[in-house]
Amino acid sequence: MTDPAGSSQDQAIFWAAEVLPTIIPIVRSTSDSSSNLLSLAEMSAGEIRQASDGWYVLLRVSGLEHRLWLREPPAMNSAYAAELPFDENFEIRAHAARRLWRVLNGRPAGPAFHELSPQRRQRLALALRALDGRIEGNSYRVIAEGLFGAKRIPERAWKTHDLRNRTIRLVQTGYAMMRGGYRELLRQVRRRK
Repeated sequence: MTDPAGSSQDQAIFWAAEVLPTIIPIVRSTSDSSSNLLSLAEMSAGEIRQASDGWYVLLRVSGLEHRLWLREPPAMNSAYAAELPFDENFEIRAHAARRLWRVLNGRPAGPAFHELSPQRRQRLALALRALDGRIEGNSYRVIAEGLFGAKRIPERAWKTHDLRNRTIRLVQTGYAMMRGGYRELLRQVRRRK
């Protein structure tokens, strides 16, 4: 079990498949060829947990974490293959499966499906800090001073200043994340080039 008091850096975190689309559903393979198939021996190198909806595997290969899900208990002497349903998360799962296939075959995994840009990370951090300030009962002006520095906040014309509007938007973003919007960070779709 996961220790809620422990650091997430020190223990495996298991996500539900409906929340994290990079979890790869796997099934026993019906293929006669055993090449390019995943075996229980490889899965045993990771951590396996049973849940009410099946078995979750956190597999660490070449310094990367790969997350798998099985409906049935893992069986010895069986080979496994990815099962990718044609749903809204197909592209994300297919990318995750391809990365796993590449590392199992001694190749570099390639880039992750999505990564937050430094600007997006900074904005989300500011939004959470702004939310904390608002929950503690601070005014937008006090929050803005904490986020951007008191020197940048004008004595007059605060009601029409850009930093006031930006602070309000950051607080709104923080509330949206708190109310479940953080899940969208797990489902980001790559922008078309």
